[in-house]
Parts: sequence; structure tokens; C-alpha cells
Amino acid sequence: MSWLPARLRQHTVDRAEGRCEYCGLSQSGQVATFHVDHIVPVAAGGPTDVENLALACVSCSLRKAARQTAVDPPGNREVPLFHPRRQIWSEHFRWEGVKLVGLTASARATIGLLKLNRPLMLANREEEGLLERHPPPWTWQCRK
Repeated sequence: MSWLPARLRQHTVDRAEGRCEYCGLSQSGQVATFHVDHIVPVAAGGPTDVENLALACVSCSLRKAARQTAVDPPGNREVPLFHPRRQIWSEHFRWEGVKLVGLTASARATIGLLKLNRPLMLANREEEGLLERHPPPWTWQCRK
């Protein structure tokens, strides 16, 4: 990851309302500090600016790494991952309790690559629900 000015990091955290922009996990109560992800990696020419940065929990950040595409399971074809700055979360994903459902090819590919419905993530969302932090607020789900 490239060096990031404090103001850009804070802007990214504030815009995301302290939530991972891929899985919706709240930073509140987490031991590890969330990462600021370059949506398009620097190595692929992605700039370090507000339109190319997203807040990501450690799990999503490490699983995504420098990837920009993944396989959409039903069609078995490679598609772009969900892009938090260009796409509206609620148009691509929906909640079924603690399970995340992909409404589009990019959402399904993102869910698969990041393993967003693995048992530990589902248990984490159950706990977040008890703390009234899941599901994320509708305002969070409807923004770019």
C-alpha cells in the first residue's frame, strides 16, 4: 500500500461511516484497524485519491488484495468486482438475515472472492445484530 495522507484516510473512514465498504462490518468493537483499499490498485495505475479509496475490513482487504475481477459462479465468467465509488451497494446486494445475496454478476463475484458468507462472517453478523449494528443503516446501503 502506498503512503496515505491522514486527511484522505479520515475522509475515507467518515464517508464509509466506519464500515467496510464491501461486507458492511462496523469498525466499532473490532481489534484490528480497517484498511484503506485502493479499489484500482496502484500497481494497475490506480490513483491515491478519494474516488479510488474504500474502507475495508482486514479480511476483505487481504482477500481482495490487488484483484479487480473474479468469477461470477452461475455464468463461470470473469467480471469486475463491486466498485464502491461507482456503484450503489443496495443495487448490487441485499440482506437475507445475516446472509449477503448478490443481485448482480459483480456482487456474486465479490461475495465469492471475499467469502462474505463464510461461517465466521455469518456468526460475526449475528453478534453485530445483537449489538444493533447489523444490518447496516439504509443510508449506508444506498450511497456510493
